[in-house]
Amino acid sequence: MDDLGGLAERWRAELAEWGIPDEIAAKAPADPWEHSPARFAGRTDRALADPEGPTLARIAEALPERGSVLDVGAGTGAASLPLARLGAVRGGGGGSGTLGELVAVDTSEAMLAELASRAGALGVPARTIRGRWPDVAGETPAADVAVAAHVVYNVPDLAGFLSELTGHARRRVVLELSHRHPMSWLNPLWAHFHGIVRPERPTADDVAALAERLGYGVRRQERLAPLSRFSGVAELAESACRRLCLDPGRAEEVVAAVAELDLWPVPRDQWVTLWWDPA
Repeated sequence: MDDLGGLAERWRAELAEWGIPDEIAAKAPADPWEHSPARFAGRTDRALADPEGPTLARIAEALPERGSVLDVGAGTGAASLPLARLGAVRGGGGGSGTLGELVAVDTSEAMLAELASRAGALGVPARTIRGRWPDVAGETPAADVAVAAHVVYNVPDLAGFLSELTGHARRRVVLELSHRHPMSWLNPLWAHFHGIVRPERPTADDVAALAERLGYGVRRQERLAPLSRFSGVAELAESACRRLCLDPGRAEEVVAAVAELDLWPVPRDQWVTLWWDPA
């Protein structure tokens, strides 16, 4: 079994293989890694309309009455704000599951503005901190539960990220992530348009293994993503053009390739919830 240093270095190296070659990135008409605040906000609104799932339940069952949540890589709040609508724990546990305070960390000011607007409408006191975790850990207060949803595949120093996250959680740490890298659905299109074979790792198994080597009592639950990735082929093509560094005018080529490669509908991701309670 690899030691902690070996697991951490392997994670860093495998994640680096997902980088876009410089000669392709240089020709990109738009930032291939950019995320749309409006699209994220739509996901949050859907989660608020139907608060459910193992990640939410694992947070709620560890949360005391009017408890506090630290949401790292919060985006527009899809992993944390639905607690205000959940009301009570689903699936049993010892907490009341009521959200009394939210501390949200994200690198995007626009995302945090969407979150703050929704928190205000829900009557949830929210503090937003713009920055990258764990760089801003020193200015971030501890909370009853810390959550990071769909963030870790952007984190080269995973051991440091998880250590600071755990150090800021009094009762529980909860991670949500896809089993494979979230850009894996594009792998056949990378081969088709650029002749590049994309990686297969790292995966959620690697996250769990590293957390266990840090000494955390990791527990795990899986499910299919609650929603399809795209509403239609046109939306897929728009996203694929950006991620593949293609001109948007090539969307019809992408649609044709999707048909040729039998990529529609895109299968739902397998989502993994990992959690542990600090000693």
